[in-house]
Amino acid sequence: MVPVARTLEAAGADGLSVATLDEAIALRDAGIVAPILVLYPVPAAAAAEAARRSIRVVAGGPAGVDALLAEASRTGVIRDLEVELEVETGLGRGGAPVDAVVDVARRIETAGARLGGVWSHLQEAEIASITTDQVAQFEAALARLADAGVVVPRRHLAASAAILLGNVPRYDAVRPGLMTYGLIPDELATAGIGLDDLPPDARELRPVMSLHARPVRVADLAEGHGVSYGPTWRAPRDSRIATLPLGYGDGWPRNLSNRAEALVRGVRVPLVGNVAMDAVMADVTDVPGAAVTTADEFVLLGRQGDDEIPAAELARSRTTNSWEVVTGMSTRLTRVYHAPAGLAGMRPLVPTEDLWLESNSGTGTSATWRSTPS
Repeated sequence: MVPVARTLEAAGADGLSVATLDEAIALRDAGIVAPILVLYPVPAAAAAEAARRSIRVVAGGPAGVDALLAEASRTGVIRDLEVELEVETGLGRGGAPVDAVVDVARRIETAGARLGGVWSHLQEAEIASITTDQVAQFEAALARLADAGVVVPRRHLAASAAILLGNVPRYDAVRPGLMTYGLIPDELATAGIGLDDLPPDARELRPVMSLHARPVRVADLAEGHGVSYGPTWRAPRDSRIATLPLGYGDGWPRNLSNRAEALVRGVRVPLVGNVAMDAVMADVTDVPGAAVTTADEFVLLGRQGDDEIPAAELARSRTTNSWEVVTGMSTRLTRVYHAPAGLAGMRPLVPTEDLWLESNSGTGTSATWRSTPS
């Protein structure tokens, strides 16, 4: 999160959005100065911490905002508290109903806090009827606020799908999510929307995440030999099996057992046996040329040679979406960051303070060498 936030801030992002206050605090502690919005309500007891760190919080219904404002008043930070009002336009997950937005905004202003903005979230950006209705609900909320004399400094509605489709107003801000991974939302393809239907710039998106590993063992197993716990795969012939040091403890889920592939030397090989907490095995028997060894690099997500295993493919294999694939990688995976000029830094689970690599923007990323995947 921190190196990506630094990159986005250096690239000119006007602000950052996170899901929890803990994430916002981590960014502030790392030196991020850009505006930060927590998109889910925070506990009332956290009001003072948010205000002191200039972290914007979200208000929905009257009860929640009253508790938040009361705590901010009690701790003397009410004038430093900035609140953005979420509107319930149809997602069914959070926010104030349209007919309550003026009341909530008034409560914020009367208490002495600042109304930082008004926003909502779309349910299915690619479905015109649903999206049109949500935009109408959002506009109705904005009209009510304007009629009541409430000044709204910031309005935002569009996330990745709506940004790409261009089917809702941009207002004052947009919230790219999956696009920051260089990915196009899965549901666009499901709805029959291809690259040719999107703005030309969308065709320039490229995935920025990949998953790599080197084997910790490559061994020849006899026909009939089982692989992994409670073997669901046995060698149908004498086979060469590579053990890769990652598993469901790293975010490679168990439901990919016997259902995924990896790339080695640009060739697809099946991943066999049940995924373990810390290991997954690849059948490399048919890889052309010299036998695969522990020196070979495997790619489980991303491109190698002329082939690619995209997030959407893994998502289909495990009946989920690309968001879960890219956000589910464990913190214990070493992160390696690249910039156009080359290696920008590495971040292992336990940073080593005496090893640093400087990125082009001058921000340091802790680095060390480990045998873990990345």
